[in-house]
Amino acid sequence: MQESTSPFRDPERPAGPGVFKLYMGSFAGVGKTYRMLQEAHELRARGVDVVAGFVETHGRAETAALAEGLEVIPRRRVEYRGVVLEEMDVDSVLARRPRVALVDELAHTNVPGSRNARRWRDVMELLDAGISVISALNVQHLESLTRTVAETLGVTVRETVPDWVVARADQVVNIDIPAEELRQRLMDGKVYAAERIPAALANFFTPQNLTTLRELALREVASSVDRLRTGIVSRDEGAPRSADRVLVAMSSRPPHTDVLLQKATRLAGRLNTDWYCVYVQTPDEAADRIDAAVQRQLVQNIQTAQRMGAEIVKLQGADVAQAIIRFAREKGVAMIIVGQTHRSRLHRALRGSVIERLIGAAGIDVLVVSLADEAGR
Repeated sequence: MQESTSPFRDPERPAGPGVFKLYMGSFAGVGKTYRMLQEAHELRARGVDVVAGFVETHGRAETAALAEGLEVIPRRRVEYRGVVLEEMDVDSVLARRPRVALVDELAHTNVPGSRNARRWRDVMELLDAGISVISALNVQHLESLTRTVAETLGVTVRETVPDWVVARADQVVNIDIPAEELRQRLMDGKVYAAERIPAALANFFTPQNLTTLRELALREVASSVDRLRTGIVSRDEGAPRSADRVLVAMSSRPPHTDVLLQKATRLAGRLNTDWYCVYVQTPDEAADRIDAAVQRQLVQNIQTAQRMGAEIVKLQGADVAQAIIRFAREKGVAMIIVGQTHRSRLHRALRGSVIERLIGAAGIDVLVVSLADEAGR
């Protein structure tokens, strides 16, 4: 995908939040950091005040050479468990107040005790302060794709970035090279140290895995382009933002709520709209009656939904379907996402089917996600 015009045209500081540009790749070694540094030099040549807030060269000589000549904000050195680690000095970047800051490795987890737990939170703080940011991310670190990556590639990704962070980007650019070219770069020692190459080629950097990740990256960037195009059309026409929001109906005993949340965050991102995570507390689930283990799982799921960018809503009532439908109509919800497991016919006969009543609500689409396979797994 070709890169469009840079959003950092004006060397004068604009009012409001900073501009967020994200280079997205399908795997390490495709050239995201290299392209960030190239753009930094281009911006400097046009008179834009740009600094390197944190750039990770990974020991690659070509990348390190390109970093020369840029103003670098000294890193903050932190001792943790007897080891001295380096992190971006957010305070120094804020004090310096450049027009643009390069911040590499968006999914990075900061050392415990840092100003923010995650680097993407550092980036959000810089943007809120009016500092524009250019950053980089591999697609497998996108939170809603972790299950897909685990099932398709057999890789568990620990460091993730919420989808709403990527949706916040003003420009997402795909950095891509053919799978065989990347494998050659790996064999030439341009990606990892020599001792890591054989294992990387045999495991993660297989042709099939690389092809899958390239497809995911292309799809994600295409979605971001659609979101931006929709927003531009709405502004040009003077039309208000669409109220076609998405809602996840979460029960207190969800076997695999993360599946529903990941589907919701990706759908909301593609529609460029808000989404809700709604829990209806029935009399049987009052604070003095709910099982402690269920309560802990419910709190954990709510925290996960918040991290993914959902607005959490707690409703109360004996009729779950009625409460959800009433809220959905008040908030302009166009789609409700619910999960379905193999509950007994007796249970449905005694309590009725919430899903069937939601489907019967006029004017609202319902996406029923089968969780039977997840429960079996």
